[in-house]
Amino acid sequence: MKATKTAKTKKSKRFAFAGLVIPLALCAGICVYLFVMGNGSHFVGGDHHNANLPGDYFGIVYKGGFIVPILMTLLLTVLTFTIERQLTISRASGKGNVGNFVQNIKNFLANNDIDGAIEACDKQKGSVANVIRAVVVKYRVLESDDSMVKDQKLTSLQKEIEEATSLELPSLEENLVVLATITSLATLMGLLGTVLGMIRAFAALANAGAPDSVALATGISEALVNTAFGIGTSVLAVIFYNVFTSKIDKLTYAIDEAGFSIVQSYAANHK
Repeated sequence: MKATKTAKTKKSKRFAFAGLVIPLALCAGICVYLFVMGNGSHFVGGDHHNANLPGDYFGIVYKGGFIVPILMTLLLTVLTFTIERQLTISRASGKGNVGNFVQNIKNFLANNDIDGAIEACDKQKGSVANVIRAVVVKYRVLESDDSMVKDQKLTSLQKEIEEATSLELPSLEENLVVLATITSLATLMGLLGTVLGMIRAFAALANAGAPDSVALATGISEALVNTAFGIGTSVLAVIFYNVFTSKIDKLTYAIDEAGFSIVQSYAANHK
């Protein structure tokens, strides 16, 4: 019951964090867009309504329009959740190498050294060690329980593995759905900004009368900034999403491997 309450408390804190990140990122994106990129020093005559200075990329990006702060929000969100997930997964792995830790647990169980296995879990710490420790403690309790037959004890061990895993591992996947969403959303927002920019560019040419190749080239350049910004953000989101998914899979495999070894050890050492 206590573990369930703790899990719910952690979950509510994660939701609160996720709910704050995007609004704060939006505020930061708007401020950077208006006061840094929109600063008069990047434009002819010191006025952001004029053309940007040649080669001034802040001015070029500013001319991308209102889509730019949205794309900046997505980029800041990706960077924030990347740092947050990296810290969370690092803590979940514990202090030492997970592979070596699992092998040590196997050795302790092979020698029926339950106290040594628990001590190793306490030293390792992290989500993986927490799951294995809960199962090892259950292992020790079942050794002195004469009310169940062997098959019931093995089933109880397996159930303990599943329950402990369900409490610890879901936290590792929190906010990954945000990165997965941004992989598509950033590209689409970039393309939307490009289309709007192209519409403005051709509309300006039509109103001016005679075709102006310089104005057309400038308009297209400004429009494509959004595409580059969106694709760049999407690439980062895809890379980090895949990296974190791979790390979580390794941790899950380590828990499954250790859990299987614990069950097999109990089956081999007890009649």
